[in-house]
Amino acid sequence: MERIAETLKALSDPTRLRIVSLLRHGELCVCDLTEALQTPQSKVSRHLAFLKNAGWVRARRSGKWVYYQILDSEPSLQASIAQALTMHIAKHPVCLEDDRRYFDYLATKSSRSCD
Repeated sequence: MERIAETLKALSDPTRLRIVSLLRHGELCVCDLTEALQTPQSKVSRHLAFLKNAGWVRARRSGKWVYYQILDSEPSLQASIAQALTMHIAKHPVCLEDDRRYFDYLATKSSRSCD
């Protein structure tokens, strides 16, 4: 029961909800999230670590970059909640604005890619 409570507590922060919403687009690096959220890299990294420790995201290192994705490929509490949650929070005005900034950034990213 404690583990479930800790898992759900990870979603109690608006920034972490916004990160989960953005990760529905696929694997993103910290710089992608920083641009979309207009939030300092240190804060984004701290929230990603919290989500990772709670089992919401997985990380993959590629060179000096770390890429994150929602951990929803296996049957789990997180996968079930992530699917339902992203359907609802994606429509929130704050998340819609994050999406707009992300896609604007993505359109110009090739010249300053993380890869």
